[in-house]
Amino acid sequence: QVQLVESGGGLVQAGGSLRLSCAASGRTFSYYTVAWFRQAPGKEREFVAAITWNWLTHYADSAKGRFTISRDNTKNMVDLQMNNLKPEDTAVYYCGADVTVKVTSIGNKDEYDNWGQGTQVTVSS
Repeated sequence: QVQLVESGGGLVQAGGSLRLSCAASGRTFSYYTVAWFRQAPGKEREFVAAITWNWLTHYADSAKGRFTISRDNTKNMVDLQMNNLKPEDTAVYYCGADVTVKVTSIGNKDEYDNWGQGTQVTVSS
């Protein structure tokens, strides 16, 4: 098990940038696949980006070219750099982590057993 805490959310104008961080506890963090999901009011939690234990990255189509996921195993951190933000990016952003995520299901929220509490991102037009 790993405990996750997200930070870095806030209010930003369209076209602006934010950097979200997911801090993890646990000495085996480097073995985990970590993903960012988001959930807007009245909508399902949707996949944004993921980074595997062996540094492979995956992005939702909506995130490609604008968001970058990275990890620092020495700090037990996974960051999500978000550029050129749009009003439709407004949501609560969650990080999820698990050891046994299959690459073919990396965008499936049910693959992740560990979740943080979320951080709100609001993009104004």
